[in-house]
Amino acid sequence: MTTRATTRHGSRSSHGSHGFSFVRIAIALQTLTIFLQAVSSGLLMTTAYGEVLHSVGARVMYGASMLYVLAAVLAWKPGGGSPRPVLHASGFLALASVQVAVGIAHIPAVHLPLGVLMFGLSVLALARR
Repeated sequence: MTTRATTRHGSRSSHGSHGFSFVRIAIALQTLTIFLQAVSSGLLMTTAYGEVLHSVGARVMYGASMLYVLAAVLAWKPGGGSPRPVLHASGFLALASVQVAVGIAHIPAVHLPLGVLMFGLSVLALARR
């Protein structure tokens, strides 16, 4: 029984190791870009170039969220694992879409708390991986 569990774990590990590391890298990149958005929002309020940095950062953050979805799908499909990470990544992409929309609409009462929530969720997702 122990050998069987080890074999199953070993085959799962070797089968999904590339997907696992790609998902982890994607989540880490997403988390980093959200953190940089917080930094650039401070610059947005204090410097002339802050708006450009925050705007470019928004595009990069959105791309990182799409990469997270792609990584989750690629890890799920070949490995036959749970689709839950795909749902989490898709939900995060939906939050990123709302975040971009309320940012463009200049609604800081929603934009700022949503950014904090997204950062927390991204850190949580990274910690779980």
